[in-house]
Amino acid sequence: MKVAVMTDSTAYISETLISQYDINVVPLSVVFGDESYREGIDITTEEFYRKVKEAESLPKTSQPSIGTVTHTFEELAKDYDAVISIHLSSGISGTYEAVAAAGEMVDGIDVYPYDSELSAMAQGFYVLEAAEMARNNKSPDEIINRLNEIKKSIRAYFMVDDLRNLQRGGRLNGAQALVGSLLQVKPVLHFVDKKIVPFEKIRTRKKALNRIIGMLEEDAKQGKKLRVVFIHANDEPSALELKERFDSMYPNVESSISYFGPVIGTHLGEGAIGVCWYSK
Repeated sequence: MKVAVMTDSTAYISETLISQYDINVVPLSVVFGDESYREGIDITTEEFYRKVKEAESLPKTSQPSIGTVTHTFEELAKDYDAVISIHLSSGISGTYEAVAAAGEMVDGIDVYPYDSELSAMAQGFYVLEAAEMARNNKSPDEIINRLNEIKKSIRAYFMVDDLRNLQRGGRLNGAQALVGSLLQVKPVLHFVDKKIVPFEKIRTRKKALNRIIGMLEEDAKQGKKLRVVFIHANDEPSALELKERFDSMYPNVESSISYFGPVIGTHLGEGAIGVCWYSK
């Protein structure tokens, strides 16, 4: 059985890896006024952050249409028997549901929608594991089983400089955002039951980042074989600093840098930092 792997643009996987593993990507979009831009196609991450600074109001975001997804599946059906389609959390986007609906409408290919329950490169980790397994001729069931294993160990935490973007976009409870802005806290956030919620309320950016790194180090100390990513919203120096600090203590742990692109950057805001890891 020939298995394809698909995801959406919010996994923010590098073009090199997308090409290397033949990963199929459906784009989400950001909308400034009447203009819609597909991320990674019509607008780069650098252009997005520049445009946000010039805009009078925050952009909106939109998921791919069922028609777009259906067309992608129909094209894949020409060469593949099945597709594992891995997407951002269904608690913050309707993309997963759109993919599941499109899968029911397509003949000639078995569609396996998968809810990462996360986003950004945390979601990308699932995609890369699936792509590696598909390359090694693993069956869809074997791939899904491995993704479920990852879900048991994956941890993802992030902090934002300003909670208002998340609150305005409906991705964080309004009362929580209000309390956060009044106290000027930098809460550590994570996903619970597919939604973004505070993990711990911390007063300063430095202490919030130290808390996240501390949790990562707790797992690294146990000798687990980890894969780690440091993620930034237009603040690569901060992500690099964290990576270098961690690498100096755990040089044998695989780590990388990634970013929050336009869609997720809309909700988190510039300056957000995330760290994700799982046991390989």
